[in-house]
Amino acid sequence: MPLLLLDLDNTLLDRAGPFRRWGERFLDGIGAPPTDIDWLISLDADGLTDRWDLADAIRDRYELRIPSIDLVEELHDGVVAQTRLDSLTACALRIADDAGWVPVVVCNGTVRVEDAKIRRTGLDRYVADWVISEEAGVSKPNPRIFALAAQRVRMPLRGAWVVGDSPEADIGGAAAVGLPSVWLHRGRTWSDVRFAPSRTVDGLIAAVATVLAS
Repeated sequence: MPLLLLDLDNTLLDRAGPFRRWGERFLDGIGAPPTDIDWLISLDADGLTDRWDLADAIRDRYELRIPSIDLVEELHDGVVAQTRLDSLTACALRIADDAGWVPVVVCNGTVRVEDAKIRRTGLDRYVADWVISEEAGVSKPNPRIFALAAQRVRMPLRGAWVVGDSPEADIGGAAAVGLPSVWLHRGRTWSDVRFAPSRTVDGLIAAVATVLAS
């Protein structure tokens, strides 16, 4: 029974869509132009921008009196509330499980946010366990977080596959630990010359099919 080590945001759960929906509602609530959603999405950088920096930039642009800590809470809770588990993703995970694979989530982020996404969406019913970088004390692409994921479910890393959308964190992490990987390209072209994914697909369903076919 090999491990299927899966990223969370924009792999198992869409993040781009929920962030856009939250952003549109937030901007409407403060009376900002709807076109400012492009600025907000660009500033967010697909979740890579620190939440405190993002909150401060929003406060400065719109001259808001909202305390930064309250805006950070809004950023966290608002996106989580908009996040849903796609039924096809749940089906793919069930098929992988039936085929003998053990799905485990390995993600970077805070326990409060990532754990809430996993539990609130019902994703916890379709995976064996999950490891979040804040709790683990180590982040992808460090090989140790993948080893911790294997320890969590008491299984060896040998034979595992890594699936994710981040070139550095997911595919770089897989290369560092010596595991095959599937990259979810999301319309992007691979450009890193240091390492490369074993397979490239357009979404989670195709990724699971690729792993099962291996």
